[in-house]
Amino acid sequence: MSDFLKFAYEIISKIVYNIAQLLYAFVKLFITGWIEYFQIFTTYFSTLNLLGKILSVLLMVVLVGIAVLLVVILIRRMVLRIRLKADKADNSELYREIGRLNKQVLSLIDEKNRILALKVNTMGGVEKIPYMGASALVHDTIPTVENVTDGEGNVVSAEGQHPASIAGSNGGVFETRIEEGSLTNAMVAASEAAAQAREKAANTMNEGQSRFPKLALVDQKYMKFEYPQLNTEISLQEFVEGYRLFAASQMKLYYSPEIIRRFVAGMAASKLLILEGISGTGKTSLPYSFSRYVCNPATIVSVQPSYRDRTELLGYFNEFSKRFNETEFLRALYEANYRQDPSFIVLDEMNLARIEYYFAEMLSVLEMPSQDEWILDLVPTQWEGDPEKIIDGKIQVPNTIWFVGTANNDDSTFTITDKVYDRAIPIELNDRAATFECEMQPACCISTEHLQEMFVKAKEEYPLSSDALEKMGKMDQYLQTRFKLAFGNRIVKQMYDFVPVYVSCGGTELGGMDYIIARKVLKKFESMNVNYVSDEIKGLIAYMEKIFGKTAMPDSKAYLERIQNLY
Repeated sequence: MSDFLKFAYEIISKIVYNIAQLLYAFVKLFITGWIEYFQIFTTYFSTLNLLGKILSVLLMVVLVGIAVLLVVILIRRMVLRIRLKADKADNSELYREIGRLNKQVLSLIDEKNRILALKVNTMGGVEKIPYMGASALVHDTIPTVENVTDGEGNVVSAEGQHPASIAGSNGGVFETRIEEGSLTNAMVAASEAAAQAREKAANTMNEGQSRFPKLALVDQKYMKFEYPQLNTEISLQEFVEGYRLFAASQMKLYYSPEIIRRFVAGMAASKLLILEGISGTGKTSLPYSFSRYVCNPATIVSVQPSYRDRTELLGYFNEFSKRFNETEFLRALYEANYRQDPSFIVLDEMNLARIEYYFAEMLSVLEMPSQDEWILDLVPTQWEGDPEKIIDGKIQVPNTIWFVGTANNDDSTFTITDKVYDRAIPIELNDRAATFECEMQPACCISTEHLQEMFVKAKEEYPLSSDALEKMGKMDQYLQTRFKLAFGNRIVKQMYDFVPVYVSCGGTELGGMDYIIARKVLKKFESMNVNYVSDEIKGLIAYMEKIFGKTAMPDSKAYLERIQNLY
């Protein structure tokens, strides 16, 4: 026995010694051994040439990096194991808590079903409705009035018997009673209520009551409406300056003559204007005060992020009530058919939702060449009592109306797409005009017909010159060659309409061209994804200075420089 103990002692001690040697070697390798490593390094370093010294330093750096990396890995592994053990303990406790909560939920559901069964018992009667909580889980057929009763209000079980009681899940008995025929009576009452609703809607239609109550009130308003005295002598330049003084004197709103010229010229070029810029520059107040100036206050429609289709603006027909759910947009659009003066609908914060979704139909209608085709479908057929201006369920978009949208470009809004920009006239308001004192200026009640006549007269008096058209052609050719951009037919038409009116309002021909080129053509650079655009823009600026002159086209050059800084 003593020999065995000696054997065991010797072999175990040898194993322990080897393990200790291993640990000592590990410590010496990564910790204490560095003293010897650096002694060897210093011994040889002084004898090496320049290349040898560089290589020896690199070798030591690599060795130190490997050692540090291994130590870091070991420490991270130990920390991770400790965390996993802690998480495992926490998860076990969490699973036990979830189990307890599930049991409580099942208990509460069962208690709710029992209370519902007891509520039915308060109706009285001689027969019973079984508690169906358990059968809903074990049977394929869901309990209904037909398979719970025998058709006469008497309750039967799943096997067709009239039970006296059904045992509950806790071994007790749930006795619930219902008055004979009460379920059938409830069904009959519901059917009668629906029939009465249909009859009421039919009586409303037969009595001639309009399914468009708001539009009917508009009809009543204009039966005896007296239009104000209209000004038919004013010129465009007087009209623009009069509005500037009116806004300053009566509404304490100040706009530069340049902004007003762009707004009025934009009305000549498109039925949709988009006012962009930072908050507080008067985007909403500009069309509102302008509508006051022409004696027809604008309708403000606050666009919501939930707008998805045309029904958000125009409303929809409710088949149950047989009435049309009208909106303020529809009312203003309908009322514009009565007006002789310009009407404005302001879509406030219009890019909170996607414009090409909810405004798509209006964009398409306004593109129709003939104004007789500016028609929107509201309802399929004409009914007796419909408003006078609703013909065959359709409403006309009149020539007297303009749509003005305000837009902020920030993270809370959608980007306005090229489809919308191409059809609209964008106007930027980034600066506030200086205040000034002036005498009280009255409003200028003007008809849309006279306003359009002034637009036509401006195009006759200030048509685009041949020199301007030649320069525009060269610019178009350069953009097509270098950037694959072109002056589309729509932009050319808008320029023919915009520039003469802009000049008639007190601007210059090059100033009007500069604004349209910057906002309608060069804006497309924002959607281009080209790496070389920065260098090409420098060449474009130089080419514009060569054609138009160094001091001309300030808007376009400033816009190009701003785009260039983005790349």
